[in-house]
Amino acid sequence: MAAGLGVNMCADLWSFALSTYARPGVEAACLRLQENGADVCLLLCGAWLEARGVVPRAERLKALQQLARPWREQVVEPLRELRVQWRELAQQEGQLETLRTGVKALELEAERTLLTRLEQLARGWPKDEAKGQYGWLEGLATEVANLDHNALQQLRVVVASP
Repeated sequence: MAAGLGVNMCADLWSFALSTYARPGVEAACLRLQENGADVCLLLCGAWLEARGVVPRAERLKALQQLARPWREQVVEPLRELRVQWRELAQQEGQLETLRTGVKALELEAERTLLTRLEQLARGWPKDEAKGQYGWLEGLATEVANLDHNALQQLRVVVASP
């Protein structure tokens, strides 16, 4: 990504997600949300849509959730669980750490694939219709019973700042 571009200037969802995640406080907020059951890829997509001014409509929220859920449950989460399960043992076993690093790379590629699919679904939705109108993050986190609203707000503030 070109230096000097703000989070809001990222044209594609993957670049937006990378630049947003790299900003101070976002990784910690996303990990807290993920620990509470939130789909961070969906939330980053929601933040991207808010930044683009796309109106959060119920049918759009549902379409994104329906697209993300099977991929998250069948691909991303099993890779994450394996990586986490191996964390402690891999510190003692060098060969397992190499395998764990490979699993981590697969997990990241699975998340990139999900973000690409989410972007393809949302790419045609009209933008610049709802600047300053929020609702994507809350709408996409509806499945999370113990939603960390502070972490969600932190994500929103970072996205809104230049």
